Amino acid sequence: MAAGLWLEACGFLSGRCDTLAALTDLVFFYGTLMSGFRRAGRARLDPKLTLQGRGWIAATLFDLGISPAAIPAVDSRVWGEVHRMSDIDGVLAALDEIEGYRPSQPDNSLYTRVETPVTFDDGHVANAWAYFYNAPLGGAQRIESGDYLEHLKVK
Repeated sequence: MAAGLWLEACGFLSGRCDTLAALTDLVFFYGTLMSGFRRAGRARLDPKLTLQGRGWIAATLFDLGISPAAIPAVDSRVWGEVHRMSDIDGVLAALDEIEGYRPSQPDNSLYTRVETPVTFDDGHVANAWAYFYNAPLGGAQRIESGDYLEHLKVK
């Protein structure tokens, strides 16, 4: 079926279909889930993740003390890693638990999971899942570089 016909049949053109969001098998990590950190729960996911490279998303990064928080923004970049998931449902369920995201209650979740464009270092763009902070920032310091690894070296 041609893409346009599929989109129309699915109801996407009228805004009734969300199945396209489930098609991406990429996930973007910008904090303690990146390679090299010993974040609880990450080690069991490693066999299901393949590093695809570094890139950035349109967001602003803040230091919460024990981890960073990204907030969507059009005027700044947050740098991180892109991984391909071999078991999308299993990995996303584990990440949802780690990040405090409840799909049935997104407004009451610590982080929300959103499919967002990632620009890779080589310039190509692909959609990936990313977790955005969903609670008050309080006095959290903005990480101007947008790069948590760089921030930790300076800190």
